[in-house]
Amino acid sequence: MGELFTFFGIISEDPDFLFVTHMLLSAFIAIFLAKVAMSNLQLVPKGTQNVMEAYLKGVLEMGTDVMGRAHARKYLALVATIGMFVGIANLIGIIPGFEAPSSSLNMTLTLALTVFVYYNFVGIKTHGVIKYFKHFTGPVWWLAWLMFPVEIVSHFSRIVSLSFRLMGNIKGDDMFLAVILVLVPWVMPLIPFALLTFGAFLQAFIFMMLTYVYLAGAIIVEDH
Repeated sequence: MGELFTFFGIISEDPDFLFVTHMLLSAFIAIFLAKVAMSNLQLVPKGTQNVMEAYLKGVLEMGTDVMGRAHARKYLALVATIGMFVGIANLIGIIPGFEAPSSSLNMTLTLALTVFVYYNFVGIKTHGVIKYFKHFTGPVWWLAWLMFPVEIVSHFSRIVSLSFRLMGNIKGDDMFLAVILVLVPWVMPLIPFALLTFGAFLQAFIFMMLTYVYLAGAIIVEDH
């Protein structure tokens, strides 16, 4: 949405520049919050530490429901980091003068590919190449010729699902907010701001949940 005013647009209105600067800003905020939370750890958490511990506990509980507590703790750092980064990237777009980098396919596709490559790597590392790809053939051996290509297409479709779902929702939210700000720039945007904030957190939650689900499907082959 390069036609709208952005603070970084004062430097350059190049779309690639705006995307990179907003993405780096999101990463910087995530790192800064983590640093602040860990700068003065206390037995009874307060402030940022309290918020971060509550966030991590929530992500851990989410993963526990999907793949058990032991596995959820193992991949907590990955999923929580992705969730924080995506959540902040979503929220930035709600603030006037900034754009959500998660409305760009460059970011969402990169994250989707990262998750795709990683969960397949973990599955192969855990079970070996043969056993991991064997579960793509399904429970009935004589349907393997049909199930294997279906599973392959299904797994690659996850890249499209992860990337386009996030990008489409955030870009749609940005366009909706832009229209609201043009039509009724004062009181009315308060309601859309609340809805878009909820949507930003929701999309981050969905991305984290799907990451846990895909990891669980790669690790717990027997149950899968």
